[in-house]
Amino acid sequence: MKTQTASLTVSTPSRDADGYETLLAEIETVFYANGNAPLFTTDATNLWEAFLSNIPAEARQHYTCNSCRHFVERFGGLVTISPSGKKESAMWHIVPDFFTDAVDAMCKLVEKAKVTGVFVSSATVYGDPITGEWRHMSVEAPAAHIWKSLVKTASQEAAEKLEDYKMLTSAMLDYKRGTVDQALKLLRSDSLYRSEKVLGVAEWLKELLDRRAAANTTSARNNITWLAVSIAPAGFCHVKSTMIGTLLDDIEAGMDFEDVSKRFASKMHPLQYQRPQAAPSAGNIAQAEKIVEQLGAAGSLERRFARLDELKLLWSPAPRKETKSGGVFGHLKPKDSAKETKEVDAPIMKITWEKFSRTVLPDALSIEYLVSGSANFAAVTTAEREDAPPILQWDSPEKRNPFSGYVYHGGTQPSGWNLSAGWVKVTGISLHPSMWQTVFDHHAKSVLFVLEGAKDSRYRTSGSAIFPETLKSEFHSIRASIEAYSKSATLGGYEEASACGIRGEGDNWKIMLSVTTSLGVMLYVLERWD
Repeated sequence: MKTQTASLTVSTPSRDADGYETLLAEIETVFYANGNAPLFTTDATNLWEAFLSNIPAEARQHYTCNSCRHFVERFGGLVTISPSGKKESAMWHIVPDFFTDAVDAMCKLVEKAKVTGVFVSSATVYGDPITGEWRHMSVEAPAAHIWKSLVKTASQEAAEKLEDYKMLTSAMLDYKRGTVDQALKLLRSDSLYRSEKVLGVAEWLKELLDRRAAANTTSARNNITWLAVSIAPAGFCHVKSTMIGTLLDDIEAGMDFEDVSKRFASKMHPLQYQRPQAAPSAGNIAQAEKIVEQLGAAGSLERRFARLDELKLLWSPAPRKETKSGGVFGHLKPKDSAKETKEVDAPIMKITWEKFSRTVLPDALSIEYLVSGSANFAAVTTAEREDAPPILQWDSPEKRNPFSGYVYHGGTQPSGWNLSAGWVKVTGISLHPSMWQTVFDHHAKSVLFVLEGAKDSRYRTSGSAIFPETLKSEFHSIRASIEAYSKSATLGGYEEASACGIRGEGDNWKIMLSVTTSLGVMLYVLERWD
């Protein structure tokens, strides 16, 4: 199918009369109207034959073109899928009269076709826009559609999506709907240990089942599944081989809640969940070397302690106002001015973090934390090199956030963090880095009260705090090597560390704070998130 560019002499005026330029523009309009919606391949065949056979016989030779044929055969069968499971052609729509029958014939073939996979391509342009002096069917790929992974090819990603579809479909056939509902009920009740790690995939699975149940045909249900696979977070489709599968299996086996809860807690233990229990094999180490080299991420594994000024803070102390007096008694302090907050005779208010952050924090001029024993002392870490590529799930080239944190399971004594019993100044309050931008629901919600002078004295033997469950999916297959590397490495920046403190998460905080406002001092015990 050929037409000359506008800058060239058009030797066949009838081409304009046929509306071919309008056809080219319409293909682009229809395709770009899809925005960044996922695209899917189908088993539609004979599209080019349908196109040629439905234009006047005398014009077929004129529109026979290898470039356009390649476009139609390679991209003409692509579709989008609506939330209700309806598929629509990604390329074809109403066109000028001359091509109406041809495009309508292709549309019917595409509509009858079966979705076969998620379309993944590294191409920036679909088709050949111009060869020599002739224009052809083509569209530019939206940036969001261009596959850019350094680890997997586009065909490998498409193959993985096909496997995801098969595994997800199998899981939905194996588990009863009531089992999924019961699992979600338990996870939402916070009665299962670290349930937030599994809640996201459970809610995603229930929503998928709801949308499939509302569909009227098998084809629509399958299409809904394909749509879910195309946008699912890494690992969500692997229902049977992850913790949600373990929970569903136990419920279907008829176990009572106590047994279900114990088994779930055992597998969700911080030292077990997604943590390799054996040294990496030689093959895994070799694979890790290859992947890290491909990603250019060797420098990203070097970590250091973060500083307070680098954190995204919810609160920091009000600047201290200095009062000056030129009198001979200006250096003296008035009665009660040095009174410590721990001596304040005020009722201790028990409160949730949600209410504290909403009603108390906005008016707080200063805050102190009562150090009294073993607690969830924690530190924030970050990349040693500013130009290191992102490796964390919440970090990206567009919105850099290389910060993460760690806490010792079971808590630690204050002495291990350069602290002693008594009141210590809170120098800032920050949510966990995974909550700074887009919230990652499968990571626990937590808040850090940064404490003046707090530092982890065990840092030389504690590794670099890189945890597989926080890394991008590209590193999942080499988590054994990542874990071994982290254990053998050492965090840098200890002398400048100023982002350590007490972390509040889960359901049993017991964080005692003394809060000074313009009205005086109040004591609070933070018990839980909300």
